[in-house]
Amino acid sequence: MNPLIIGVAGGSGSGKTTVVKHIINTIGKDNILLLQHDSYYRDLKHLPFEERTEQNFDHPSALETELMIRHLKALSEGYQVEVPIYDFTKHIRKDETRLAEPKKIILIDGILIFTEKELRQLLDIKLYVDTDDDIRLLRRIQRDIVERDRQLENVLTQYEKHVRPMHLEFVEPTKRYADIIIPRGGENQVALDMVNALIQDRLKNEMDPSTE
Repeated sequence: MNPLIIGVAGGSGSGKTTVVKHIINTIGKDNILLLQHDSYYRDLKHLPFEERTEQNFDHPSALETELMIRHLKALSEGYQVEVPIYDFTKHIRKDETRLAEPKKIILIDGILIFTEKELRQLLDIKLYVDTDDDIRLLRRIQRDIVERDRQLENVLTQYEKHVRPMHLEFVEPTKRYADIIIPRGGENQVALDMVNALIQDRLKNEMDPSTE
């Protein structure tokens, strides 16, 4: 049986992680493989640290999306893959990788996963988490300071220089590709119930080929 591939997109700090956790808790983690687009940031070991920090990490070219596409195709055919592990404090890939095995559902998230047509066409269900800009900024500040050891000034500079312009140019326009748009992210129980129903319906159809 081919896996059901679900993509969760939306701006940085929109609440994608909350939606992803909701899906995993509803379906059960044993049935889901989570792949994060952030794991596929290109390795910048060849650059001095100061130059790494100046890179535009919100542009599609910052990610090795072609590798994620190969991994999704391999997983769909029943093969294991070695997923990169990215160090966000140093902006490099770690030497070790994470072994990912095929599951009934493959869940991927990332702000730019709907940007690349070839990746988008692999997705059976496309969800876009839509949240106000000010809330997204506050969440990004909290994440980058607490989880990625960034300074407030650097976070705000990066947001103004790269994050907001790239969101308007590359992320926001991909909303039109979504099957379901989720306003307010994990706080929107009605939308999450719709997501649950859609996933269960697709799974039922996969298990019963006679279902039209």
